[in-house]
Parts: sequence; C-alpha cells; structure tokens
Amino acid sequence: MKRLLGHALIVLLTVAALAWVNQRAIGQRLFDRAVDQRVQRDLVAELPDGLHAFVCGSGAPLADAERAGPCIAVLAGKHGFVFDSGSGSIRKLGAMQFPFDRLDAAFLTHLHSDHIDGLGELMLQAWIAGGRNTPLPIYGPPRTDEAVAGFTSAYAPDRGFRIAHHGPQVAKPGGFGADAKVIDIDALEAAGWDGMVFSENGVVIKALRVDHSPVDFAFAYRIEYGGRAVVISGDTSAVPDLAVFAKNADVIFHDALNPQMVGRMGAALKRHDQPRLAKIMTDIPDYHATPLEAARIAERAGASTLVLYHMVPGPPVALMNEAFLGSAREAFSGDLELAKDGMIVSLPAGKSTITFDQLL
Repeated sequence: MKRLLGHALIVLLTVAALAWVNQRAIGQRLFDRAVDQRVQRDLVAELPDGLHAFVCGSGAPLADAERAGPCIAVLAGKHGFVFDSGSGSIRKLGAMQFPFDRLDAAFLTHLHSDHIDGLGELMLQAWIAGGRNTPLPIYGPPRTDEAVAGFTSAYAPDRGFRIAHHGPQVAKPGGFGADAKVIDIDALEAAGWDGMVFSENGVVIKALRVDHSPVDFAFAYRIEYGGRAVVISGDTSAVPDLAVFAKNADVIFHDALNPQMVGRMGAALKRHDQPRLAKIMTDIPDYHATPLEAARIAERAGASTLVLYHMVPGPPVALMNEAFLGSAREAFSGDLELAKDGMIVSLPAGKSTITFDQLL
C-alpha cells in the first residue's frame, strides 16, 4: 500500500511539474478553446420567439462589485430595446451576448445619473458592435435631448479615432451618436394620450408617469409582444396607477428599497462621523417603493411574477434575501424573485411559461 501511494504521489508531482513548465502553452490552448466556444454560440438562435428580459444591472448608486447600475434589456422577437443604462451595465450586457445588431431603440425611465451614466457606452456599442449607420433612437422624458447631446459631445473625439482606425465600413460615420425622442408627457396627456410611445413590428411599448419627486418626470414602461407583457417600474414610490398599468403582466420588474436596512446604514454612518452620507440615507426612502409595497402592486395587477431589481441595498449574499424582502412574499401570490446581474427571464410567445436562467 505504501509503495502504491508513493507511486501515486510521484505521478501527481510529475503532472504538476509538467503543468508548471508548460503553463503558457496550456493557458493558450484553454483560451483558444474558450474563444471558439463563445464565438460559435449564438444565444439569440437558441431563444424561442417571445419576450426575453436581460438583467444588465440590478444595483443602486451604492458601490457594489456584483451589481451594475439599473438596466433591463428586452428582446421582443428579433427586435432589441434597452431600458436605462447604469454604470457598468452595458459591459454586463455584452458579456451576456446581447445582440447589439438587433437594438432598435433605448428608453430612459428618468434622468437621475445612476440611470444614464452608461449611456455613452450604450451609444458606442450600438454604433460599433451593432454596426449602425443611423444614430440610436433614445426615448425619454423632457431634457433627454440635453443628456444625449452631452454624451454625443463627450464622445465626439472618439468618433474620429475609431473611423480612422477601423475604417468607415466598420465604424459607419452615420451611425455615431443618438437621436433623442423626447416624450412630452404633459402635452400628450392633455391630448388624451393612451400611453403608447412605440409601436413597430408587433412590439408595443407604453409609458406611465410615476412618482419619483423631486424628479419632475419619471416613467414606467410596459413592453408587449407575442401575447406576453413585461413592465419595468423605473424608480418610483408606491403608485396605485402602476397596478392598473401592469394589469395581467407576465413579469413586473420593480425597484425596491428596504427602509430598515437603509436606516441602519445611516445610523452607522452617523456614528462614524459621516453626516453628509448619513443624510443621503435619510433622504432616499421616500421616493422608492419598499419590497412589501412592490409586492402589493404586483398582486393588485394580477401579475404572474415579480422581480425586484435596482435594490437598495442589494443583498450581497443569498442569506440576506429574506431579510431584505421582509413580509413581501406574504403579500404576493405569484413568483417573487430578486434580480441578479446576468439573469435572463424568458417568456415564449403565445404561452404562459416563464423561465429563468443565469448567463453570468
């Protein structure tokens, strides 16, 4: 037995030594294999016709290595849409193999910095990765044109560099930047507006004004395609109208803030002599719904599934999920999930099934 163990140890040591000596070649082969597998896989081809929601950002302005800023991308059949683009979210979206060549438009729920600070990168990826030859349409509330103009100006030097480097066949000059589509909700409502802001290729997108005061204009969006419906709340306090807007939706993505946890964070900051940050923790609970309030809205809407995203604070480990939710599960009879970056929620057209997968 001792001799057998000795031989096994010698074999293991020999293998380890060979691996160490040849680690460069082994690493290169592993890299090449990973690249081939990634390039060969066409995620879109694997998805059935229907609605598919990519969670490209489930976090909040609080620093979080695991969660990008708020972002939900939706594939509706062969057409793609991005709703908000928080910091880091577009890189997450790229890692999820979202097809930027199918991106038709982007939508902003409101103009808080944490919802638009990835907008420049979204515009860049729509142009280069998407191969656009016309600017990306970006729908949003009043002053969206100012935000788009600012990002376009900031990226103007990069435009010239990329055209010079890659050539106009790759970096098509006409595809740079974005085309702001301001949703003038006051004028629309005065004219008896039904909420529709987009209707093409069987995709219908509607907007609802929600309450995120002191933000002047904040929207929730409803995306319909193939007999399925997804609602994205954006940032809002508990708004009764949202339950009507989301009636019979398959999935509601709702922001959520746990006031008890935020209060404890504020108290800790105050104890450690950080009054400015402590005041921010005091300010934010009144313009976000709690998990319980989001659950009640989803229940009144008759939604099948509620997914909480843009969570404040985002639970760093699964063991904290129930503490974050509190009694929310008791208020909602459907499926309640906490979003993670890299999650995809699929709703095949003409069916009632909802499936979850983790791509990252």
